[in-house]
Amino acid sequence: MDNGRSNYGRGGAGSGGGRGRGGNYQNQQEGQGGNHSGFTDQPSVQQQRTTRPPFQGNSGGVRGFQPPIQQARSYSPRPLTVRGQNGPVPHKTTPQQERAGPSSGREVWIESEREVWIESGREVWIESGRELWIERPWGSTPPSPSVQPQRAQSSPDSLDIQLLKISEQPASLPSESVENRILPIRRPDRGGTLAVRSIRLLVNHFPIRFNSEESIFHYDVDIEPKNPHGKKRVSKSLLRLIRDKWFSDNIDGFSILQTAYDGEKNIFSAVPLSTGEFKVDLSDDEDFKSSSYNFTIKLVNGLKLSKLKDYLSGNLPYIPRDILQGMDLVMKDNPFRHRISVGRGFYSHEIRAGDDLHCGVAAYRGFQQSLKPTSQGLALCLDYSVLAFRKPLPVIEFLKEHVSGFKDVSDVTRLRQEVTRVLEGLKVRVSHRATKQIYTIARLTSRNAREISFSLVGPEGKQTEQIRLVDYFKDKWGKDILFKDIPCLDLSKNNKPNDVPIEFCVLVEGQRYPKEYLGVQAGSNLRRKSLVRPEERKNTIYQMVHAKDGPCGDVMQNFGIGVDTNMTSAVGRVIGAPELKLGIPNVVKVDNEKCQCNLVGKSLVEGKPVERWALIDFSYGGLQADAFIKNLKLRSRKLGMFMGDPLVRRFTGMDEFSSVSRLDNLLRSVKNESSKRNKGKLQIIICVMSENHRGYKYLKWVSEIQIGVMTQCCLMVHANKGQDQYLANLCLKINAKLGGSNVELIERLPNFNGEDHVMFIGADVNHPGPGNSSCPSIVAVVGTVNWPAANRYVARICPQDHRKEKIINFGTICLDLVKTYAQLNHVRPNKIVIFRDGVSDGQFGMVLEEELHDLKEAICDDHYKPKVTVVVAQKRHRTRLFLENEQDGGASGNVPPGTVVDTTIVHPYRFNFYLCSHYGGIGTSRPTHYHVLWDDNFFTSDGIQKLIHHMCFTSARCTKPVSLVPPVYYADMVAFRGRIYQEVAMELQPTSSFDQRFYNLHPELQDAMFFV
Repeated sequence: MDNGRSNYGRGGAGSGGGRGRGGNYQNQQEGQGGNHSGFTDQPSVQQQRTTRPPFQGNSGGVRGFQPPIQQARSYSPRPLTVRGQNGPVPHKTTPQQERAGPSSGREVWIESEREVWIESGREVWIESGRELWIERPWGSTPPSPSVQPQRAQSSPDSLDIQLLKISEQPASLPSESVENRILPIRRPDRGGTLAVRSIRLLVNHFPIRFNSEESIFHYDVDIEPKNPHGKKRVSKSLLRLIRDKWFSDNIDGFSILQTAYDGEKNIFSAVPLSTGEFKVDLSDDEDFKSSSYNFTIKLVNGLKLSKLKDYLSGNLPYIPRDILQGMDLVMKDNPFRHRISVGRGFYSHEIRAGDDLHCGVAAYRGFQQSLKPTSQGLALCLDYSVLAFRKPLPVIEFLKEHVSGFKDVSDVTRLRQEVTRVLEGLKVRVSHRATKQIYTIARLTSRNAREISFSLVGPEGKQTEQIRLVDYFKDKWGKDILFKDIPCLDLSKNNKPNDVPIEFCVLVEGQRYPKEYLGVQAGSNLRRKSLVRPEERKNTIYQMVHAKDGPCGDVMQNFGIGVDTNMTSAVGRVIGAPELKLGIPNVVKVDNEKCQCNLVGKSLVEGKPVERWALIDFSYGGLQADAFIKNLKLRSRKLGMFMGDPLVRRFTGMDEFSSVSRLDNLLRSVKNESSKRNKGKLQIIICVMSENHRGYKYLKWVSEIQIGVMTQCCLMVHANKGQDQYLANLCLKINAKLGGSNVELIERLPNFNGEDHVMFIGADVNHPGPGNSSCPSIVAVVGTVNWPAANRYVARICPQDHRKEKIINFGTICLDLVKTYAQLNHVRPNKIVIFRDGVSDGQFGMVLEEELHDLKEAICDDHYKPKVTVVVAQKRHRTRLFLENEQDGGASGNVPPGTVVDTTIVHPYRFNFYLCSHYGGIGTSRPTHYHVLWDDNFFTSDGIQKLIHHMCFTSARCTKPVSLVPPVYYADMVAFRGRIYQEVAMELQPTSSFDQRFYNLHPELQDAMFFV
């Protein structure tokens, strides 16, 4: 056993590890054995060798399923086991198999539907006697043709009759298995044990019961107009009506509540349905006409719930996503029928007292839900949610509430530009006639209502006489248009004119309003309603689970699904806070409740002198400049940062932020003036602003891309107050930008030794906002360059294709970071830990098969193969942890910092855990969900959890642990910085937002922490 390691699932120094871990031996069992790389004593397909499924290759990825992990101290031959239809079938181990031991070059796993061989570090699926090449672990090489596998002979009595029956069955290959798939690694142990104390928790996971012997029938639906006349696409609002009409016309003896429809292409049913092409006639309320549609339905698959049970119990390698999709749709059916549906969320139709935000917008309360495979089985995760929606008001009333200065109908003309901006793209219904149709506002008409006329269309589609809009509404609908001297709403579609007076239009319910567009008071009100204390949140979740319009409805019961309406009990462990290193005193302990370090009377580890700096006051002289400079110099010196007087002082106004050119000229002149007064390079410009301004992005782009000088912004109101804590935080950011070190850990980060050089990489992709269809996504990758402190980062920014999550140039960017590390340290890192942000569970394969492969192809060569670990950090999930005993937490009622959960609510066998590293002072803390996908560095649960928790204390921006591991935290900040660069690029040259030149940092700042 290499290096004296005895942990299960570890490897030595070859190419291919054992059971769910990256190892170094060729085809080891249980991660033990010597340095083997050839083929010896290999069994035939009919003579199955072991129950152990595909191993993990030399770089840590799992090529296939592995059964639940058991402890093993050393290798010992195990009885041959084959998984059949009814579970494991034990077999006697022949002498040949015992001799094969861990060095056997070929393994076979058989389940009732497929066979898997692991041969020479590759996975081979066998279907009907033919081989399908799937994948070879990165870095391994195929066997030499001269080396032929030798198959061990098995005695006849070692075969089981059930095995023969299984082997005789034709194998069907699941669709997932034919992809080049690398699965995330398995948990290396039974969870961590490191803790200063344990606490009892309640988690908003509600266990789901289902009958594994039942099936769900998945159908594909295609609905098209029978006589399109140019209109081929059916609106979503009609699809459900057509489905309901088809069901009532063609399905006898069954209830529509035995089906769930996603509103587009998929129907899931608890019973078999009729298939084929059907004609559906749907009457239109407004004209009593009937429209005909072709309704085509065909069976896609019969989904056996036994597969989901197999996956949850560890007997299936891939997640049966089609089954989860169907069950998820079934669970959403009841709230969809009774609530406003937005994404995964469902919101009440009623506006509670106090929830009106008084700007035509209200806060709507509801919940978001999802299904999660956990160690206790399938669970419904349901969480309280609040969103801002436009109120379903008549358009005129909405404008009165929402548009500043809009008091009377005549203001539609006076405020035409603002009214157009507010209304464009909103959906409305009309009130002058009976119809369920929804229209989208295109614009305001160029003419007023009394001036609009159009040609009537006769029965044969020919245009007849001209008629005024006023007369048409009077004659056709019996409606007098009251406001004839204002524009109408243009609701035209598909080049079919449709001008409707504003007074007959009502906003459709459920139109989300972006919270960032709310005013200060409304935004604060919404935030207050969202950030409720843990006890209130827990009680609200219970109410929603039990509500009649909640997830537990008739459709769910008709599918044989049940929900335990009690929250899941779990045990959390509290990891102790690390000791921190400052300048004076050298060792600091954080407080017990918030884990915060007070900087009063303390200095930073390495305070950079600020000798050459400039001050620009953008507040028209509102800044008390002398007092601000004096206070800042005094506070910086107490922290160990010598700060002199500014070389240059400029006093101007916020109008400088109106354009890129004005800021460019201003900053260049300040830089030039400072260079005349001091030959050294200007270190930083402190910019005091009177208010937040959209021109902030111009300032950052000019200073960081064009000129190459660091800037630090602050608001005048805070600068004038001169509070000690505010000035200390300002100094922390300045020191980090200039290359100083604020705080470090006394103890070396776990899992590494003194000879290691470790680099931590964080990666994120920032996507354009909703409704944007052309702007690039922004890639941000950061990396540490100062081991062992690991608190100094360099960053790279790159635009890529619109809304593409995969980082296209990940390998190239990481190669640049590795070279930077080598230039600064004169050695390349031998271990790399990557933290990836922003990917969902369904994108883990992309990270492993594409991004990780790209990384290794780019940075590795014959002489350099660093050990890599890949961890995904997820913050956008709905899991919440509540204390069973409030005395276990602090004044806020939240779980204490360092709370980790890696049992019960985590994946049945993958390596993941929840960690709440921060103190939640407001609202309910959201833990970060970490997934270890790949691991060459042999982390245990305790090791990776302690590493991440301790790293959260090294943020340069504050003196307390952050909620997200710093590489990801910084990558998110850098991605946002790249987004504002993109906005500037679009304004300067509308076609240049994909041009890398607009994102390349100035050489002076390329290796600095400009983003903190």
